[in-house]
Amino acid sequence: MKKNIILLAIILISTISFAQNGPKIIFSAKDNTIDYGTVNKTENGARDFIFTNTGNAPLIITNVLSTCGCTVPTKPEEPIMPGKTGKITVKYNMAPGPIRKTITVESNAVNYDNGRVALKIKGEVVSN
Repeated sequence: MKKNIILLAIILISTISFAQNGPKIIFSAKDNTIDYGTVNKTENGARDFIFTNTGNAPLIITNVLSTCGCTVPTKPEEPIMPGKTGKITVKYNMAPGPIRKTITVESNAVNYDNGRVALKIKGEVVSN
């Protein structure tokens, strides 16, 4: 009985260790959200989501999707090595009104389900 418990403990520890191996993506923006605040429509609508690969394997961003054509994301083309940072640039078209958009990042990160992370931008664009 004691041997079975020890064997089960070893298998459990091995499984947990294995599940944590791989690339991990951590964004510096609180709640993965960038708040534009109140901005003038003449301002540049580009903002950067900075992230770090805290895992132990190269992080590959395979796709970055926007909910509409008014928000254009740009992803890194090269893998992000462990311990290194990268950025995803999001350019909003600065149409007057509220900003509430979601950008979906698809990657090989093991710390999110299927490597998919939702990023958000919010704020308000004014005319004057």
